Amino acid sequence: MVFGFLLALTGGLVALVSAPGQAADPPGPAPTVIVQPGDTLWDIATQTKGREGRDATVEEIRRLNNLTGYDIDAGQRLLLPRRR
Repeated sequence: MVFGFLLALTGGLVALVSAPGQAADPPGPAPTVIVQPGDTLWDIATQTKGREGRDATVEEIRRLNNLTGYDIDAGQRLLLPRRR
């Protein structure tokens, strides 16, 4: 009886902990952008999230696309962070 209660309690806690992560990431493909001539990561980050948090958005774009530097090329497709 105690084991059943603990099992139910653990299941409830797992459901509560996992729910926020599911709500934060909407289903579907991640947004992308095709780099245009003259674009920079900072331009794209500003268009994506605005000036607030732009530097963090640049770093998130770099992480999502496995970029080791800050150079991007026209025609390159970049994954973007989801809007929250």
